[in-house]
Amino acid sequence: MNKLKYVLLTLIFFPLLSGAQDTTSNSFGKGIQIVAKDSSFSMKFSTRFQTLYDGGLNLETDKWNDQLMIRRARLKFDGFAYDPRLEYKIELAVSNRDNGKVASESNLAANIVLDAVLKYQFAPGWEVWFGQTKLPGNRERVISSQKLQFVDRSQVNSKYNIDRGQGIQIHHEHTMGKAVLREIGSIAMGEGRNLTIDNIGGYEYTGRIEYLPFGKFTGNGDYFGSDLKREKTPKLSIGVTYDQNNNAPRERGFAGDFLSEHHDLKTYFVDAMFKYQGFSSMFEYADKRTDGSPVTSEGAFYTGTGLNLQMGYLFDNNFEIAGRYTDITPEKVTGYEAITELTLGVSKYFAGHSLKIQSDLTHVNNEFSDDELRYRFQVELAF
Repeated sequence: MNKLKYVLLTLIFFPLLSGAQDTTSNSFGKGIQIVAKDSSFSMKFSTRFQTLYDGGLNLETDKWNDQLMIRRARLKFDGFAYDPRLEYKIELAVSNRDNGKVASESNLAANIVLDAVLKYQFAPGWEVWFGQTKLPGNRERVISSQKLQFVDRSQVNSKYNIDRGQGIQIHHEHTMGKAVLREIGSIAMGEGRNLTIDNIGGYEYTGRIEYLPFGKFTGNGDYFGSDLKREKTPKLSIGVTYDQNNNAPRERGFAGDFLSEHHDLKTYFVDAMFKYQGFSSMFEYADKRTDGSPVTSEGAFYTGTGLNLQMGYLFDNNFEIAGRYTDITPEKVTGYEAITELTLGVSKYFAGHSLKIQSDLTHVNNEFSDDELRYRFQVELAF
């Protein structure tokens, strides 16, 4: 009889309990946000992942290779602490593809921490950043991998970018009539992220200037791909960066194998972003050199030039078609091959960059190795 009673109670109350659920005022793509009652801190938690199919056809042998992977999986926390002017950001990479190579210089640990930085607005238009985060390098690198116009960044970024560093940055922004001018300066360790060794080279110094002649983009649109805001008036941002990594010990400064010979690496970037009524275009040029021969007995620093041009149009149904041209010209003495890529991309945005499907087809012309035809298909989910 007692068992029957418990069964009846379960049948009565289970539908009531299962129908009860927590609700939130947070909307999709905006993360989960909380604020302390006394306004002493806030936190937004968000997460995202990219599922990627990547296939390639060798145009000389007709051999097809492909793979399916979790390209990126991220956990992100940001908000303010103690004072709204003191902001923080923590971003963690949890997919194997995201973590890079395990190295003795990072205690053979997974390379999980992407960002761990404090940002303090100490005066109107002025901020100081302290910790590990992206350096003020080329625009395509600073744009989040969640918010790209194509499945992934171009070869210009992968070959020449300066990525993240541990150090201090100063950011300043002011207006000149309608125009906006931004200046950023940075001092970093120069050997990349998450290292546990002493500074074995020199420091890395970075300076960047951005000029927006027609004023700010809607919703910081100069730092995400595609004209999702459908700018009502033309918007343009022009950026110039100079980076000097003194006595860099790694092949690419921030990454690659550690070399016995150290050289100063000097990198110039020029980039621009333009958007108007669904049309968008981006230009980037990179030039990286050393103070001596880039070739060592153990390998070579990756030096040379790169050019990336891309543009796209977003239709009213949030379907986009885009094209990209990329040219990589390493210094001949390094032995690295020149690469030229032509890419056609299509995207469908269901909830901006938080829920989208992207695909692209690329013809890769390699100087030494066989030419390729590459197809990629990726789904992005972020909330």
